[in-house]
Amino acid sequence: MNKIEITNELAGVTVAALLRRHYPARSWSAVRKMVAGRRVRLNGDLCLDAARRLQVGDTVDILDQPLPKLPARDDIVIRHLDRHVVVVEKPAGIPTVRHPAEHDWPVQRKALVPTLDDLVLGQILQREKSAHKGKRPRLRIVHRLDKETSGLVVFARTAEAERGLGSQFKKHTVIRRYLAIVPGHFASRRIESRLVRDRGDGRRGSSAHPGLGKAAVTHVEVVEQLPGLTLLSCRLETGRTHQIRIHLSELGHPVCGDKVYRGRPGETPLADASDAPRLALHATELGFRHPVTDESMHWSMSLPTDLRNFLERLRGQRANQMDRSRS
Repeated sequence: MNKIEITNELAGVTVAALLRRHYPARSWSAVRKMVAGRRVRLNGDLCLDAARRLQVGDTVDILDQPLPKLPARDDIVIRHLDRHVVVVEKPAGIPTVRHPAEHDWPVQRKALVPTLDDLVLGQILQREKSAHKGKRPRLRIVHRLDKETSGLVVFARTAEAERGLGSQFKKHTVIRRYLAIVPGHFASRRIESRLVRDRGDGRRGSSAHPGLGKAAVTHVEVVEQLPGLTLLSCRLETGRTHQIRIHLSELGHPVCGDKVYRGRPGETPLADASDAPRLALHATELGFRHPVTDESMHWSMSLPTDLRNFLERLRGQRANQMDRSRS
């Protein structure tokens, strides 16, 4: 693997142009095939857009082997669908929604970088062809999961549902529970702080000043002790951006696989020796009142294959340790 840091000299060039500089003997067609073949990573994420312009500080990895394919429309599991809401299972590796700067991209370019709302809407249109002649529906965002987080997500389909769900999120009555795997031994507790957009190093975090930021409360329970790690159940009372990751990291237990939140600002980032396949965070439970019918609704989703295999590997290590202690 080759890693290239984008400096002032390279800022503004496209991914394809960067590859041509790095491999001058290869044609434009050849470097575009490298991108299409999932062999380029931009800032740690798969890049399929050869026309993407690079900025100072970006990191481009040129890989020896292709990365796994991104989810397609039919890979998304819809758990509930009606006129007003849709609940889906989000896989890791795709954003919940598109960044505002990407809204004007051509359809072909958007298809290279799929988002959950695009894929879900495509599946809904496929299911409800006859119902949408002459008009294209849209999904309304009421919450989101981080790109590398998997789990349950709800979208509103009507303005009425958007208002109703938005009110429930604001009142903190929506049930949201996550599973997280963290290093070390952790004790069940309630975590409360005030989160700000910049904790002093350009990242979100807790403020030591009572009047700053927004209140954030996370309830954490220990599910299982593993060799050097702990499986946690985290219930959100509030739902601030990156809340669970920040709270656990600031206590010295960053979520396994987290590349951003690895401790307090000004301190040496904590190393990650877990060998987690990705961010070990999964939205396992979602519940709310239907925003129109007021029916109580609830779903749960087990760990996806990558995190389940990671957990089973850790359990196997624990079993081996117990066997050795008996012998």
